[in-house]
Amino acid sequence: MAYTTINKSGDYFNTKLYTGNGSTNAITGVGFQPDWTWIKKRNGTTWHNLYDAVRGVTKAIASNDTGAEDTRATGLTTFGTDGFTVGADNNANANGDTYASWNWKANGAGSANTAGTINSTVSANTTAGFSIVKYTGNGSSGATVGHGLTTTAPKIVLIKTTSGADAWTMLNTNIDLNKYLALNSSGAEVSDPMFNNTAPSSTVFTLDADGQVNGSGVSLIAYCFSEVNGYSKFGSYTGNGNADGTFVYTGFKPAFVMTKKTSGTSSWDMHDTKRDTFNVATKHLLAEDAGAEGSTVVLDILSNGFKFRTSNGDRNASGATYIFMAFAEEPLVANSGNDGVPATAR
Repeated sequence: MAYTTINKSGDYFNTKLYTGNGSTNAITGVGFQPDWTWIKKRNGTTWHNLYDAVRGVTKAIASNDTGAEDTRATGLTTFGTDGFTVGADNNANANGDTYASWNWKANGAGSANTAGTINSTVSANTTAGFSIVKYTGNGSSGATVGHGLTTTAPKIVLIKTTSGADAWTMLNTNIDLNKYLALNSSGAEVSDPMFNNTAPSSTVFTLDADGQVNGSGVSLIAYCFSEVNGYSKFGSYTGNGNADGTFVYTGFKPAFVMTKKTSGTSSWDMHDTKRDTFNVATKHLLAEDAGAEGSTVVLDILSNGFKFRTSNGDRNASGATYIFMAFAEEPLVANSGNDGVPATAR
């Protein structure tokens, strides 16, 4: 059975939709104090803005761009106990515009971690399998960085330079360890051993000497994810090229799904159950693109996974391989101590 240690997924991940007011705007209803908040305007073209508690408020990086960290004084200005506050910044709070925010709980501003050959500052939530890691590269191949998850190895490590311009780099253990994916690009997996052809351990991830992940003196941020049964799933699937599309089992009812073709060009397709409250889910934003929210038939979100309702090549081309990240709205079956109540379908 898909029992979980997390009965209430919304204590660790939540999507919050809001409308901008062009001034100070306290966004509440997240359900916890977020430590990583990803914001995107829905009804217009703006960059994605990603903020975290380790780098600090007003410090934005963009999933659709390779640029350095940008200080946005009127962007996200506070992480609050039930959400966050944004100023008048167009990327986060233009008057009358609509926004999606995706929020994850780590463990505040972080603390020192000396598990690797590079010291790091780590905010880790071992219950939810999520950590934020800030470090400075040393330019040495085989260098290791502590990630703070301690009991499980991450399946995804997503890295961005913050002190300079360089691509986003994703280690994903569902593809070859000598390859990576770039979040800011629609391109296929790239053959380059950014992670020294080494899988993460329960304490560290390993880096090549490349400046994209480990340039000497370069400041970097990493977001690390390990799977938690009934709460998160990071896997792969093969498309069937049919409108009666591939079913992907997660073991929970997803609240958020992001997919990407690895065998060819495709968008990073982002769906959530707050923007699409019933099936078929059609509203999508693209992590590598600044454009407005699109609408097209894509997938059904089910009590135990998701199923594609399109033959579109970005999501379900025949024989193509894809990776996905999914976080739960509720587990398929809660822990046995709570009588194993099953999730309901939409």
